[in-house]
Amino acid sequence: MMLAKAEPIRLLLLDVDGVLTDGTLIYSDEGVESKAFNTQDGLGIRLVQQAKVMTGIITARTSNLVARRAKELDMAHIRQGARNKLEEFKSILGDTGLKPYQVCYMGDDLIDLGLLARVGLAACPANAVEAVKDACHFVASRPGGAGAVRETCDLIIQAKGLHDTLLQQFL
Repeated sequence: MMLAKAEPIRLLLLDVDGVLTDGTLIYSDEGVESKAFNTQDGLGIRLVQQAKVMTGIITARTSNLVARRAKELDMAHIRQGARNKLEEFKSILGDTGLKPYQVCYMGDDLIDLGLLARVGLAACPANAVEAVKDACHFVASRPGGAGAVRETCDLIIQAKGLHDTLLQQFL
């Protein structure tokens, strides 16, 4: 059942705080913000891109750190400062010509519920709030910022039957 939902995915969209990070916001006395990103998540994003799945971010906050990470990972669709994630989602669908069933979105909090209800594969990290877990098709065993995104990427790759092919580049 899960593989059937993941197989048609052509776009993986991610929230940032609580998904690509553990949700902690660190500010120095000078007001400098820090975030920690997981390298296994990063490789998962690269691998899912090799499986011909576009990637992107829809986040309510705005951060130069997020723009930098997204650029490092060659993510195609970056929407920061998204007060209405659903409108951003509709805009991305218009830009790509994709249908909602071809999109996976991973979110962790109440602001993500509207979008999670409209995609083909709704995913969340293990530390998502209960209402989000209840709304998702896939709940990762790992928390945000600690491999949850990688699990989602691996699921999509497995559903497309490309796990062994992509693994070969590392052997």
